Amino acid sequence: MKKIPTGTGTGLASSSFQPSFQPLLLRGGSDSEGSPIETGAAASTAAAALQEPTSTALSATSTSTSDSESDSSTSTSTSASVSTSASTSATTSASVSTSMMGPNASPPGFLRSLFPSIPWHTLPNLLTYARCIAIPALVLHFYLSTSSNTNIISSLIFAIASITDYLDGYLARRWDICSPFGAFLDPVADKLMVSTALILLTGKYGYVVAVPSAVILAREIAVSALREWMASKGKRDSVKVGFQGKVKTAATMVALTIVLSVPDSVGLSWVPSQLVSLTGGWLSGGWPLLMNLGMSLLFLSSFVTVTSGSVYFRAAAPVLMGKED
Repeated sequence: MKKIPTGTGTGLASSSFQPSFQPLLLRGGSDSEGSPIETGAAASTAAAALQEPTSTALSATSTSTSDSESDSSTSTSTSASVSTSASTSATTSASVSTSMMGPNASPPGFLRSLFPSIPWHTLPNLLTYARCIAIPALVLHFYLSTSSNTNIISSLIFAIASITDYLDGYLARRWDICSPFGAFLDPVADKLMVSTALILLTGKYGYVVAVPSAVILAREIAVSALREWMASKGKRDSVKVGFQGKVKTAATMVALTIVLSVPDSVGLSWVPSQLVSLTGGWLSGGWPLLMNLGMSLLFLSSFVTVTSGSVYFRAAAPVLMGKED
């Protein structure tokens, strides 16, 4: 009986079992040593999966909060920008209004300080425009109104227009502003207003008002022509408005305001002899007394009209006669 060599048997045994054992060993190694790794990896994957919605939610919340804060910040910035723009606009308007004043303008008063954005420098011209608009308003009301207070309202229209004559000149001097158009229109508006009132009252009362009206209108036309001619000679300042001219204008406007206010039912009880009489209409009181006062002022203004006009012609006489050096 032959013995099988040990080494060969062992080799055969190893050789016969090796193919089936090696895969088993590999699988066993994989099962025993790979299981904790796979379990840890699965746990990590599950944890990551659980954390992913939370992270996503937190990210969405953070994004929403960031967007909200961004919108709020944008809105706040926009509001601040609008506020700053409005403030800048108001400051610019106030600066423009102040810069339009003359170098010798007086400091801002209460109203200019309270409303700095208003273009105050345009106010004198606006008052002059209002006086021009009052002319057709006076005519229409004088003839078309059926109110029982027609005379009072007509007087108020003329009085307010007369006040603007003083006010626009006062503001122009106080603020040291003068526009060429305003300088032209101001005296023209005065003459148109006074002339219109004189014509209306002449048609109402006849010759008693027609006489002083003719004197006043003739003087205005003559002096206006004289000033225009002197301006062409470069001597306009020689015939500029003086103190008597201002008195004449004031007396005429006050007289016309009073006469316009007298009701039609009172009529005209005034006669020239009552200028020096202390009886009759002067002591009757009421509307007749007011009418007498207004007519007296109207004749007085016509007298001052002649004397002030003569002052202008005397001043211009050397130029008119060609005797100026």
